[in-house]
Amino acid sequence: MQIKVENSSALPDVAQQILSFAGEEKIFLFYGEMGAGKTTLINQISLALGTKDHTSSPTFSIVNEYKTDHESIFHFDFYRLKNQREALDLGYEDYFYSGNYCFVEWPEKIPDLLPESFVKIEIVVHSENERLINITK
Repeated sequence: MQIKVENSSALPDVAQQILSFAGEEKIFLFYGEMGAGKTTLINQISLALGTKDHTSSPTFSIVNEYKTDHESIFHFDFYRLKNQREALDLGYEDYFYSGNYCFVEWPEKIPDLLPESFVKIEIVVHSENERLINITK
């Protein structure tokens, strides 16, 4: 699936489309250059899932947890990892296989640790306000 986004006001609808496309899948891998809008999109998807928590990039903490009325959402930012061992030390498996939603920024930092099943979201910047979002399973 491919979605063209021309301004941020479309993001709540985009979040719903992504969740519908994902079905039962709960692992989402986000690819895109720095500043592409990965965290902004994760915020909208988290809101669509029902979190009332403030969402932000876990750049320094590596993982943030957001709560909904029914479950947790785990948001990872692996940008600062020096190697995959750091993700192992974090206990990434406990999160990935918890049955909760996991949103992963910079999954290319942990290529050997990714689960077999996931939704891949690639954000391509076309201009300051325009993004092309490619979503595959």
